[in-house]
Amino acid sequence: MSFSKIASLAGLLASASLVAGHGYVSGIVADGKHYDGYLVDKSGYGDNPPDTIGWSTSATDLGFVDGTQYDSDDIICHEDGKPGVLTAPVTAGSKVELQWTEWPESHHGPVITYLADCGGDCSTVDKTTLKFFKIDAQAVTDPAAANPGVWATDDIIANNGTWAVTIPAAIADGNYVLRHEIIGLHSAGQLDGAQNYPQCINIKVTGGGDAKPEGTAGPALYKDTDPGIKFDLYQGDLSKYVIPGPELFKA
Repeated sequence: MSFSKIASLAGLLASASLVAGHGYVSGIVADGKHYDGYLVDKSGYGDNPPDTIGWSTSATDLGFVDGTQYDSDDIICHEDGKPGVLTAPVTAGSKVELQWTEWPESHHGPVITYLADCGGDCSTVDKTTLKFFKIDAQAVTDPAAANPGVWATDDIIANNGTWAVTIPAAIADGNYVLRHEIIGLHSAGQLDGAQNYPQCINIKVTGGGDAKPEGTAGPALYKDTDPGIKFDLYQGDLSKYVIPGPELFKA
């Protein structure tokens, strides 16, 4: 199954429940199978959410993490993030499709995806021990366009809320947290104006190689003065935009 087959229904549901709201990852497709994520706006969850691959969060207002929280645990997997109970198996070298419920056109910015080895069962991992390495990052997709430009977030919107990321074929088998994030830059011309929307998913990689990239702890990924974080979307030079965070992993 592909999200392209369910995008129309998903879009209708998202529009009905999240009008004027920010989105989140409601599920993924991995190795042809769909897995539900943690539905942060789902009423009735209370203290007993269903078992999912998605990390839970207290950000039920669909809010964001900003620069004042970059040195806190909230930047790891969103506010009060707690591990998902389930894990989705993924073949190394294959694509994972992530489905966003909604994304506002005005919230331009980069889309970045990381992995972190859990060193065991991700459902019980201490998030402060996770070290993330970047496997996918896209930002300005048309540098010649006038400000505010065309960004990876526009591609998500154009693709019915879907973003596909390839799991590197070279990485070692094991349990990983996939950290997928949009950084909204619409207010980033001022310090701490950038808005981070981290989403975390548990996956188990199989059929991989032997690469075990070094990673970076969540609270060390960004600084609020980074050129890709503090950036004037409306007057900055789009062709010189620098995607924030550590270097992209290349096998």
